[in-house]
Amino acid sequence: MGLFNWLFGDKDKPSKEVEPTEYKGFLIYPEPKAEGGQFRISGRICKEIDGEIRTHQFIRSDLLPSAAGATDLMMKKSQLFIDQMGERMFS
Repeated sequence: MGLFNWLFGDKDKPSKEVEPTEYKGFLIYPEPKAEGGQFRISGRICKEIDGEIRTHQFIRSDLLPSAAGATDLMMKKSQLFIDQMGERMFS
């Protein structure tokens, strides 16, 4: 890995395809972001409404030491967010 790729990221690298998890008709895509040697809780919540795919970017301030931990916590927090907001998150 070159110094510039390490500093600025490799923009040519294709993003890894994430398998969504269905929850109450919503699709949750956990996509933890590497940041300072830790991982930020991040991802997308999607739902088809009236034939259109609506997407909510889900980013939180929590940092965890592993991508797996960030993925697990993202799933729990996004399910709670869906329970609280439902389709209003797309308004």
